[in-house]
Amino acid sequence: MTHKPNRDAGGDTAHGAETPDVAFGYRRVAEGEKQGLVNEVFARVASRYDIMNDLMSGGLHRLWKDDMVAWLSPPKGPAPYAVLDVAGGTGDIAQRILQAAGRNCRMTLCDISPDMLAEGRRRMQQTGFARRCRFSVGNAEALPFPDRSFDAYTIAFGIRNVTHIDRALAEAYRVLKPGGRFLCLEFSEVDIPGLDALYDAYSFTAIPAIGKIVTGDGAPYRYLVESIRTFPNQEAFKAMIAAAGFSRATYRSLSGGIVAIHSGWRI
Repeated sequence: MTHKPNRDAGGDTAHGAETPDVAFGYRRVAEGEKQGLVNEVFARVASRYDIMNDLMSGGLHRLWKDDMVAWLSPPKGPAPYAVLDVAGGTGDIAQRILQAAGRNCRMTLCDISPDMLAEGRRRMQQTGFARRCRFSVGNAEALPFPDRSFDAYTIAFGIRNVTHIDRALAEAYRVLKPGGRFLCLEFSEVDIPGLDALYDAYSFTAIPAIGKIVTGDGAPYRYLVESIRTFPNQEAFKAMIAAAGFSRATYRSLSGGIVAIHSGWRI
């Protein structure tokens, strides 16, 4: 069975003026409830998050993240370079950027989940990168940073979990310096005929089952799969990035459209 929910830009609508609701996977929940539900999901999976990513993607998530950092191409020169990684979780993207960049690159790792951020801090301390990184609990829709603070904003597999994607994009634009770069790695819409049905079958059967075996709970992974299907496709998300004010909005599809990297510039 192929699951094809509405992928209109934004993904969230209001059913009645008095009780707005938003998508939480395939469920509709009250607007004010979604973030707490998302936080609960990630609190339950934080310690096994990267193990599950390896199992679910067959290790491909590592190549996708490498592609994202390669496209960012952080400078190796002596000039200061400030990067904000939102929904940075376990620090996967932050570590890759620090490894690729010059010694004057400084990371800020921001996540709304204290449990995920704690896992990221622990791993950054183990690898020696913690001294070049600061850690901040924060909401992507209301970032706790001044205007024009960062040279680059990255977010990987996180923006589909925010309640209002347009607000998160507006915040990304606000905290970037003129000339700053926005990069987002996210699941997207498969564009190879036949692969979409296979991908759906795998996603809705194998992934929750693997999650139950590894973490003892398959429910968070059913939500994560559903959230992928309700996220705007490549073109719709590109239009949202442009609408937020970013210049030269574009994207690259990877692995037949299973994921896409979107890029934009603040001018």
